[in-house]
Amino acid sequence: MSPVEVFPPSIPPHVPPELVVDFDFVHPKGAERDLFLALKRLHEGPDIFWTPRYGGHWVVTRGDDIRRILSDYETFSSEAVFIPRRERPRIVPLEVDPPEHMAYRKLIAPAFTPKAIAQWTDLARTLAIELIDGFYARGECEFMSEFAFQLPIIIFMKMCDLPLEDRPQLLRWVGMNIRPEKPGDEQESFRHMNEYIRNLMAQRRSQPGDDLVSQILHSEVFGRPLNDDEAFGLINGLLGGGLDTVASTMGWIARFLAQSPQHRRQLIEEPDLLWNAIEELLRRFSVPNIARVVAKDTVYKGVFMKKGEQVLLSACLHAMDEACFERPLDVDFRRRNARNHSTFSQGPHRCPGATLAVAELKIFLEEWLRRIPDFWIRPGECVETATGIVHGVKYLPLVWDPQASTS
Repeated sequence: MSPVEVFPPSIPPHVPPELVVDFDFVHPKGAERDLFLALKRLHEGPDIFWTPRYGGHWVVTRGDDIRRILSDYETFSSEAVFIPRRERPRIVPLEVDPPEHMAYRKLIAPAFTPKAIAQWTDLARTLAIELIDGFYARGECEFMSEFAFQLPIIIFMKMCDLPLEDRPQLLRWVGMNIRPEKPGDEQESFRHMNEYIRNLMAQRRSQPGDDLVSQILHSEVFGRPLNDDEAFGLINGLLGGGLDTVASTMGWIARFLAQSPQHRRQLIEEPDLLWNAIEELLRRFSVPNIARVVAKDTVYKGVFMKKGEQVLLSACLHAMDEACFERPLDVDFRRRNARNHSTFSQGPHRCPGATLAVAELKIFLEEWLRRIPDFWIRPGECVETATGIVHGVKYLPLVWDPQASTS
């Protein structure tokens, strides 16, 4: 990486030239070969640097700093968690700081209690089996479209009582937002999602059910009913998280296991390792790019940051930091500190759906490996990946020998 010489519009005068690096987190150099290794190369440069991309923002590369900043909401606010900033109602509770944050978080918390999750995990297991049985005899599948974007997405849509026929268009709109492929994708996505959510709100207010959306719309906060922007922000946040992150994580895990028979065999032969294995896979293939806003002029590790500037915190940079994890690029199902990742964020903004996500990943691994213990990427094919707000897998063709696999 070399310093950028001239980007006057987006290099503030207080940023030292030696801390300016031309880095595009949506198109990191080398991502076509290995997205995570492309980001890992940032550890070769400054711990904190400024990039002029997307209007200019800070990038923090070291794990301990990422963990501290995510937890320090007084200095680094969550008021805008995406880069670049976008004109829209704030996503609730994701873009609300404590103490107000907890009041909104309580509105969705009942959906993620152990009892509530148990109801959906039973259904998820049945669905996982049905999906695998549907393509097992073919000896092949495109994993993302036929499994990853089915299992967790259908469960989420049932939680919200959304028509399953809406799944393709919702996935397309959410994908355009979090991994835009061309200019204008985010704006087009917002137009579609805005109309969809507003229509959904009107329908559920007039005909409420016992689903999560209805519960949100008929909740109170601070002793009053939710206003339209608050309700929109809550539902928008649920859709954004529920329609991609678990599916993307499944894609990275399936890709890894397809290339690592020894890890597949270890999970089959030592099922007691499964819980820790999931945490290790969540660490090694950590998908979110999270942003914070400097809440007040501050000096962090000798770097002066001005109020209002954004900071990018890529969770995988924490995961791949040797100062935080021994041999961080290796996948070690016995790793003792595997849970210390930032995949679900840190502090008060830790993902409320983390327990459900882990449960769905467990079901995926159990049912898939029980039926298809040996599988690989179709010879001659290339896996397609992309990044943005979330590192994603777009295309993952898997094959196996149905005669050799056991059920």
